[in-house]
Amino acid sequence: MSGKKFYAVAKGRKPGIYTRWFGEGGAQAQVSGFPGAVYKGFPTRAEAEAFMKHPPAWGGRRPSAPKADPASSENAPRKDGVPEGNRVIVYTDGGALGNPGPGGYGAVVTEDGTTREFSGGYRLTTNNRMELTACIVGLKAIEAPSSIVLYSDSKYVVDGVTKGWARRWRANHWMRTKTERAVNPDLWAELLLLCEKHDVEFRWVKGHAGNPGNERCDQLVRMQSVRSDLPPDRVYEQSKES
Repeated sequence: MSGKKFYAVAKGRKPGIYTRWFGEGGAQAQVSGFPGAVYKGFPTRAEAEAFMKHPPAWGGRRPSAPKADPASSENAPRKDGVPEGNRVIVYTDGGALGNPGPGGYGAVVTEDGTTREFSGGYRLTTNNRMELTACIVGLKAIEAPSSIVLYSDSKYVVDGVTKGWARRWRANHWMRTKTERAVNPDLWAELLLLCEKHDVEFRWVKGHAGNPGNERCDQLVRMQSVRSDLPPDRVYEQSKES
């Protein structure tokens, strides 16, 4: 969706042309969870207006919906019977300049049609610590136990959960092998506890590929990473001293 500035909603809660995707007044709020919503993003208003005049008769999945956009399959049931549109959607991203270096994290949480953003950073940290922190912050923002789809462009995070690596490390007292300790056990432990509170499905999304949620999180990460007042990542800094 990179470069698409106008979102035409032909069928949704409030049809019209929107200049932003996220937020209560954005296009996402009009289509997320709306059965048979019809919408598409365009680089110009003229193209969006043309779409509104002659919208296709789509229903359910739409080939032109934003890539990896959870709203494109909101009516598809999961094996546990929870429709996609009834689940909380979380996008996360994290990174550190220089790795290690000053870093930031960002999370965008969409729940009951409302989108909230969370971000922060540390003066010295790593890419992986920020990726994990973004997931933790996003999941902590959801108070009641919920069914959640979490999108991350970090295979370290997604594979660590979905392939059972982190749970195995925990069961082995945070040892990856008999002689090698797992990295970032403090954050993995916190993330696993949140996954036990919620029903979380982790999905990998390609970074810098025009996905609105991922792109916004990336913006939050970059804004936080360059701040001059970042606090210390105490666990990481203490580990470097020992």
